[in-house]
Amino acid sequence: MAAYLAFPLAALIGYLAGSIPFGLLLTRAAGLGDIRSIGSGNIGATNVLRTGRKDLALATLLLDSLKAGLVALGFGAFGGPEVGLIAGASAFVGHCYPIWLGFKGGKGVATFAGLLPFVSLPAFYVAAPVWLGIFAVTRISSLAALTAAVLVAPGAWAIEELLHRPHNWFILGGLAGLSAFVFWTHRANLGRLLKGTEPRFGSSKAKPGE
Repeated sequence: MAAYLAFPLAALIGYLAGSIPFGLLLTRAAGLGDIRSIGSGNIGATNVLRTGRKDLALATLLLDSLKAGLVALGFGAFGGPEVGLIAGASAFVGHCYPIWLGFKGGKGVATFAGLLPFVSLPAFYVAAPVWLGIFAVTRISSLAALTAAVLVAPGAWAIEELLHRPHNWFILGGLAGLSAFVFWTHRANLGRLLKGTEPRFGSSKAKPGE
């Protein structure tokens, strides 16, 4: 695939794939109405779980992860890891700002996580246990996501150093940029974390906007 076609095509297809609002589609199909009317108002798996349907939340998590992972895998196979990263990163952007929903989507944690195994296994090996550990201890999804995001790029770099592997600075830089984007999409959560008012998962039913 010619480079001058690979990058823009990866960005376009990745964005359109990322824009598919699986959380909204699944909850509507289940007769639960518009997921955007409860909790945080976004379309991600965490908000879907607030409906009480763990099966739909798990399905949303997997599908939101796969839509980034599959485009990263596909374009990476034909155009190399850099093109795969562009596709996966564009899916992340599409999930956060879907064209079909007036550019109001989710916060991108699942899509970010979904692209990691296909773009940088070392980053995934760092992020997954950190997220699980922080969430298990605190029950605060946003804190787990932000902590994992901080460690994605430096963690990948550290593992590559330990294994004496050459660094792909394009990939590391892209991962750092996506991590910064996660902080942007979680800016309201970050404010509540700093104030000590961020709710723990399962503590209470969240109202719209919380």
